[in-house]
Amino acid sequence: IANFILKNFKQGENMSSNELENKAQEIFSNQNSSSNDMKEFIEMILKRQNQKINIMVTGATGCGKSSTINALFGSEVAKVGVTPNPETMDIRQYILPNLTIWDSPGLGDSKEKDIKHAKNIIEKLVQKDEKGDLLIDLVLVILDGGSRDLGTSYELINKVIIPSLGDETNRLLVAINQCDMAMKGRGWNSEANKPEPELEKFLNEKAMSVKQRIEEATGVRIIEPVFYSAGYKDKEQEQKPYNMAKLLSYIIDHTPSQKRFAYTNNINRDKSVWGSNDDLKDYSKSMIEQIADSVVEVLTSNMPEPAKKLVKGGYNKLKTWLKELF
Repeated sequence: IANFILKNFKQGENMSSNELENKAQEIFSNQNSSSNDMKEFIEMILKRQNQKINIMVTGATGCGKSSTINALFGSEVAKVGVTPNPETMDIRQYILPNLTIWDSPGLGDSKEKDIKHAKNIIEKLVQKDEKGDLLIDLVLVILDGGSRDLGTSYELINKVIIPSLGDETNRLLVAINQCDMAMKGRGWNSEANKPEPELEKFLNEKAMSVKQRIEEATGVRIIEPVFYSAGYKDKEQEQKPYNMAKLLSYIIDHTPSQKRFAYTNNINRDKSVWGSNDDLKDYSKSMIEQIADSVVEVLTSNMPEPAKKLVKGGYNKLKTWLKELF
């Protein structure tokens, strides 16, 4: 296993072959190895692997892009409320291990600014990496769940993003933030941190309406938007995150499978972010399986059969470690 990794993951940071071999020995031969051993082993691979995820996050001004980025990837990634002058602001870049987030300026301030921002978004969406592949793996468009006027968002999706994606519309994911404010705060159960049935029905109808309007305007059928709340906290009140595990699960699902395990080093380690979700699915379990499958896929591609068996034998140990993340 160690020899295979050293041969096939040449890019990135160098490491001692003995160090990698010893760690592989601990993981795949020692029944008593810990989940921390697995964490260190994955980090070693990520340092050598040249598989980087690029996500663009965009939406209208005030939709909560920074709050969403922070909830997903850590509270210090994007400074909420601290932005340059919109007239001079370009797409911001947040570089994490094996993950880059491209945060576009909010649209809707003025027609002149929107034209400039749209041009920058188009250029980034059609940009290719050094291998000749499209740079952006996924574009997440965030809608403001508390706003009735989504005209700017539809303009962005229908006239800027979808035409720029061409045949790669599977790179588009739409999500509705601030779902707790969708009915001006009515119908939100603060104690249980979830919508009451009336609000939940409203949100489901809104998500379906967004999907239908995009299809009617463009002919593109997107996956039904996820509604969520990235949460916030100020001196007077706090809104806890809701449906963040569902949102992240959808993001992982839309990421190329061989790149998914790069999320292990970057997701928010605050478990309270992931705890409150709808009851439709066990999203944490889904994410664990998606990432674990990605690790096995990457490691066993073209690997000798005896080594494949060892890696697959460590699958449950890998999932045990991933459970600690959520």
